[in-house]
Amino acid sequence: MDTITEPESERVVFVTEDGVPTGETGPKLASHHADTRLHLAFSCYVLRRSDQALLITQRALDKKVWPGVWTNSVCGHPAPDESLPDAVRRRARYEIGLPELDDLECVLPKYRYRTPPFNGIVENEFCPVFVAWVEEDPAPNPEEVGGWRWLSWPGYAQLLADDEADVSYWAKDQFEQLKDKKPFSALG
Repeated sequence: MDTITEPESERVVFVTEDGVPTGETGPKLASHHADTRLHLAFSCYVLRRSDQALLITQRALDKKVWPGVWTNSVCGHPAPDESLPDAVRRRARYEIGLPELDDLECVLPKYRYRTPPFNGIVENEFCPVFVAWVEEDPAPNPEEVGGWRWLSWPGYAQLLADDEADVSYWAKDQFEQLKDKKPFSALG
């Protein structure tokens, strides 16, 4: 598989409270701080067709934002003028080494969250949530992913409920909205 590189000049798209781009962008890393401005992002939950297990990933320990925490399959930011589905596919190739995502679908188009500070950084994102299906295992980029595993949906619910588990804020928050939506409601 060819390596996909991410530009150091990656930019985030600033948006209104309704997710409408303002026409302004900022450098990705420099835009995440204690007063992070609302910007466009996405989350994607990758399910394995054969057993409906969910791929969860642990963010690499040297990531600036939320290092070492377990989270959903892949997250990221669309580039200016890039569609969200294209951004999901690009990050899935780059971050978790999955070149093909089947049946990519947006299941929470208006999801928005703001985290409490974590190591001095606040996430503030208008973040549509996607689901996709694969059969193969990921081949993660070690600069992005420190670990990965497949979990049943009930196993994922248990992980999120464990107060001792180091899990991302957005994974816990999204779960509350996803658990009653298809396909997740049928994964019991």
